[in-house]
Amino acid sequence: MTKIPDILLIYTGGTIGMVKDYDSGALKAFDFEYLFDKIPELKQLHCNVETISFEEPIDSSNMNTSYYIQILEIIEKYYNNKDGFVVLTGSDTMSYTSSAISFMVENLTKPIIFTGSQLPIGDLRTDAKENLITAIQIASSRQNDRPVITEVGLYFEYKLYRANRTSKINAEQFEAFTSSNYPPIAESGVHLKFEHHLLFRPDKNKKTFFRKKLNNNIVILKLFPGITKEVVKAILNIPGLRGVILETYGSGNAPTSTWFLLLLKKAIDKGIYIVDVSQCVGGGVLLGQYDTSIKLQALNIISGKDITVESAVAKMMYMLGENIASENFKLIFEKSLRGELSE
Repeated sequence: MTKIPDILLIYTGGTIGMVKDYDSGALKAFDFEYLFDKIPELKQLHCNVETISFEEPIDSSNMNTSYYIQILEIIEKYYNNKDGFVVLTGSDTMSYTSSAISFMVENLTKPIIFTGSQLPIGDLRTDAKENLITAIQIASSRQNDRPVITEVGLYFEYKLYRANRTSKINAEQFEAFTSSNYPPIAESGVHLKFEHHLLFRPDKNKKTFFRKKLNNNIVILKLFPGITKEVVKAILNIPGLRGVILETYGSGNAPTSTWFLLLLKKAIDKGIYIVDVSQCVGGGVLLGQYDTSIKLQALNIISGKDITVESAVAKMMYMLGENIASENFKLIFEKSLRGELSE
């Protein structure tokens, strides 16, 4: 007899968990203990769903690394007893949060699906119901009594993406996310269709590890025409700074001004890791393709390739937290650990 999958639903906060008080018109947190009363369609899914909510739901703008660890500790506690996890968070920072969780679980063998919504669960035209129902269906999907998905995914508006490949691109449309450098790994239409050749596969012979050490002493430095020496210098001299996500132009291009390159060199000499990530939504860094990136290449700056900014932030925090040896840091960052970049 085939086992009925047990799914844990984790609500951290965000629009999806809000309902309107029709007397006052204000939004209030939804009690997920009454989930099946609000969405009776869930009873048609072939799975058991247990829910856990943060004691105090948090807005996506207040998401931080301590909450990442809180999410991970819940998953770790139930990992051996559950067949899949659905995490509900605010969509504004969902790509950051889900990317971080993807690095914090090494050799994941079960699905962790993030979702949310643009409208509250009780709204007349809400996208919350479809996103939630399908996310649970994905988390409970099995083939040959094994989970179909064994990675961290992000489901929104009929598409399941590899979470660490996503960015939020729209605050008003239901299709809020994109994954420009990696196609959806599943799509929901009349049928739920998985792209099996695109899925990330774990090494079944290795144990799952939960990594909770993150170092957030990093900064995003976004270049723009006219950026001044004083601004760059101030950022690179932040006390305790360990890593910089340098958002460059096009395929990794940056100013060739002597002062700019000298400031980068001084930072690198101090042991600060600098990762070159493109400002473009699609494509990636190709150091040395143009003269304006050759000098960055000469500084031995780390190439982010086609990684997203959100994923680069998460990967940097993770690697710094793991105290990767300086001589190996560049090599490991430029390697795909969780399918976050193309090699």
